[in-house]
Amino acid sequence: MKVILFGATGMLGQGVLHVALRDPGVDEILVIGRTPIEQQHAKLREIVHGDLMDLTAIEGQLVGYDACFFCLGTSAVGMSEADYRRVTYDFTLSVAQTLARLNPESTFIYVSGAGTDSTEHGRLMWARVKGETENAVLALPLDAYMFRPGLIQPLRGVKSKTRLYRTAYSVAGPLMWAMHRVAPGRISTTDQIAEAMIAVANHGAPKKILENSDIRAAAESG
Repeated sequence: MKVILFGATGMLGQGVLHVALRDPGVDEILVIGRTPIEQQHAKLREIVHGDLMDLTAIEGQLVGYDACFFCLGTSAVGMSEADYRRVTYDFTLSVAQTLARLNPESTFIYVSGAGTDSTEHGRLMWARVKGETENAVLALPLDAYMFRPGLIQPLRGVKSKTRLYRTAYSVAGPLMWAMHRVAPGRISTTDQIAEAMIAVANHGAPKKILENSDIRAAAESG
């Protein structure tokens, strides 16, 4: 399987890249981002591209891939709805529409989050925008799946780029292991999400929107 990965410098994207590079069923990972990841591997290829709203210059390098793992995202804290929508909706749709045209048989996995509002009319801005994004991607001619993880526990030294999140994770780290026992439906590790992505790309899933418990089940199914 040949995979395109967006968001490889973020916490989840880092975790997905680690797992994909180790997975013998993944033959190639193409990382696309605005900044280089500074990592070398025989299966890894990288394109540094600054404008996700215009992929024309690199379209020829995107043909022939089996799946796209779209882990790119940002926190809505302190952002206007217009700015948040540009990063969340506009960037995602630009990529998804391009891949639907170039690789119509491919799988597209978009990571939104628990609490995403499919009605697009709720009071939480981020949930509305995420819901609008999910709905728009699902309407494209792609085999698309929406991942809605809850709390994400980073493994293998993966860290968030956001200082506030790094601090929160360092404090809450011991509690996360306890949550796997008492509330497994609300937490997933970066490894589990990555394993679920690969499993869904290979075999599909019985539903198009996967909540946290569905993601864990997909990871266990292999």
